[in-house]
This record gives sequence, structure tokens and C-alpha cells, in this order.
Amino acid sequence: METLLGRPLEVEVRDSIEKAMKILKQKMSKEGILQEIKRRRYHEKPSVKRKRKIREARKRRRREAKRRVVR
Repeated sequence: METLLGRPLEVEVRDSIEKAMKILKQKMSKEGILQEIKRRRYHEKPSVKRKRKIREARKRRRREAKRRVVR
């Protein structure tokens, strides 16, 4: 995964700042930046990190398999 600091997210402000903030939050959520910030807030033991990665991979594979069945 690329470092989060290396990828700028740009949002164009047209009508109001509130709309631009909403779009920015949606983009950050889609990119997974908010989850990464929450995860980095506290130290995570290596064993917990390993289990989390396995759990996320399992979830990702399950989601991909479900998409293949539907199409």
C-alpha cells in the first residue's frame, strides 16, 4: 500500500465549503484514510496486526467471490 502522505486528494470548491468538505470526507472514506488514521492512533501488537490482516484478507476474498457469483 502506498504511503498516505504521498497521495494528495483534491476537491474543487464551487458552491460552498460545506459541499466540498462532504466530498472530501467521502473520498477519504473511500480511500481508507480515515480507517488508517484510527488504526495508527494506538500501538498495535504484532500478533493483533497479523490477525487483523488475515481477517481483512478473508473479508476481501469473500466479497470478491460474492461479486463473481452475482455476475
